[in-house]
Amino acid sequence: MSERHRNHGPSGRVRRRRGVLLAVLGLAAVLVTAGCGADGGNSASDSGRAPAAGGAADAGAGGAPEKAAPAATGSGGADLRVDQRSIIYTGTMQVRVEDVDRAAREATDRVRAAGGFVGGDQRSSESSDARAELTLRVPADRFTTVIDQLAGLGKQERREIHTQDVTEETVDLDARIATQRARVDSARKLLARATTINELVSLENEVGRREADLASLEAKKRRLSDLTALSTITVTFLGPDQTTADEGPELGFLVGLKGGWDVFVTTFFVLLTVLGALLPFALVIGVPVVLLVRRARRRRARRGPPAGPAPMVPGPAGPVGGPAPSGPPPVPATRSAP
Repeated sequence: MSERHRNHGPSGRVRRRRGVLLAVLGLAAVLVTAGCGADGGNSASDSGRAPAAGGAADAGAGGAPEKAAPAATGSGGADLRVDQRSIIYTGTMQVRVEDVDRAAREATDRVRAAGGFVGGDQRSSESSDARAELTLRVPADRFTTVIDQLAGLGKQERREIHTQDVTEETVDLDARIATQRARVDSARKLLARATTINELVSLENEVGRREADLASLEAKKRRLSDLTALSTITVTFLGPDQTTADEGPELGFLVGLKGGWDVFVTTFFVLLTVLGALLPFALVIGVPVVLLVRRARRRRARRGPPAGPAPMVPGPAGPVGGPAPSGPPPVPATRSAP
């Protein structure tokens, strides 16, 4: 029998079926083995995490661990731990004290003892309006300590703390500064190999532009370093009688009486001030004018009253109801003797 007939016969079909069955069984065995390996890996990872959880529980029960594990680093290799981040701290607080000047002096001494300095000092020492506003710069690691010390100088009425994380900006500035320095170095090398005047002028301009960009980036980095190294605290000390805008205006009869009296006294002193300002002019100008007027009146009194018109003499009356005679009265005619 030929080989072809043998494969197509009953025995050949049985062989083929056995081969297919063996292949299916082998594939199933491979899949089962892979599943067991995955379960074993998960079990191993779970068993590896179990002691850590148990250790954390023991640490919570018996105390904190000796040292925390370092945090993971980012893809760029930068250390992202909290103590390695660049954070700007800014604090604002208001404290009411008995003696404003003494509290300001104590605050200044404590800030200098912590390694900081006073950036601004504004004070009003009037008894009714005692107030001091200080701008303090302290190291970032002493920020919380100094805040608590300032609050202990009196009665704290307000506290605001703000933080700004500039870690990414700092890392970006470092990378840009390194790149810009490399660009400046390459431009300087090209400038050293310049052969013509045009190349020399063009490369000098390019080197100057790159150096200016590098200086700007370095200035930004110094500014960020200053803000992160030294935190800013603005503290306001108020006297016992000083009012703030948050307290609102006081109301009542006595408050109105006091306000009216203050306005009256202020108006009186304003009038006295105006009178004092006008008095020199009155003495210099008013006194001579008064003397001149009095002298003119005396001269007029010495001359006497002025001459008026002549008095009218009444004439003879005319006939009743007729006009008065216009000429002299007629003289009667005399008779001559015979």
